[in-house]
Amino acid sequence: MTTEPLSKPVAVVTGGARGIGLAIAQRFLSQGHRVALLDIDGETLSRTAVMLNDADHVLAIHCDVSKPEQVKAAVADVVATFGRIDALINNAGVAVFKPILETSFEEWRYVMGTNLDGAFLCSQACAPVMCKTGGGSIVNIASISGLRASTLRVAYGTSKAAIIQLTKQQAVELGNVGIRVNAIAPGPVDTEMSKLVHSVAIRSDYYDAIPLNRYGTTDEIASVAGFLCSDAASYVNGQVLAVDGGFDAAGVGLPTLRRSVP
Repeated sequence: MTTEPLSKPVAVVTGGARGIGLAIAQRFLSQGHRVALLDIDGETLSRTAVMLNDADHVLAIHCDVSKPEQVKAAVADVVATFGRIDALINNAGVAVFKPILETSFEEWRYVMGTNLDGAFLCSQACAPVMCKTGGGSIVNIASISGLRASTLRVAYGTSKAAIIQLTKQQAVELGNVGIRVNAIAPGPVDTEMSKLVHSVAIRSDYYDAIPLNRYGTTDEIASVAGFLCSDAASYVNGQVLAVDGGFDAAGVGLPTLRRSVP
């Protein structure tokens, strides 16, 4: 059992071992929260816990968020250790990049299981705990791919669009018990995953389509997550905030415009 006061706020971050999830966890730690990291990658999770080196404030739990019993056990572990939950960041996500007609049903279900089922299950498990201390905040990490179509990501884009609708459904009902629910739709972000799956040509395509002409950083996404869970966002509920450098707002013509600027 931690020696920290039970009144100190607690954030649960899924997919917290690396990338956006880790940046969000570090943001919460810097703001005085205790943080529970849930991740399916046990090896990376262990390394992250060692790196953070803060046993009083960090709880690392190996968990597949697509499995109801594992989620239930993980949340019980958080409550037993920290005594409360104030914020949940549903960040865990996977992707399969294939043409629609080559995407198998097993691959479809794999993506849906983690990205959509995981957010549903973790919210269902954490919300009753939040209610015991007067409410809290849930932030679902969607994607710009849930707002506009992209090639080779039928399962990923559809799962993220569903996350956006889930966010609105949750906000309407859970707002009545003091839990605000919002979504972040990141554009392309410099993470290990993007470096693996975004070719030089794809990165160039993104630069051509983004008014700010660059990828985002994990810290920029973490800052927005921190805001949405803070008192500064106390009247923000059911919203989807695209953190994308203007990608969703842009139509055609950016490369031509850039060439015309002296």
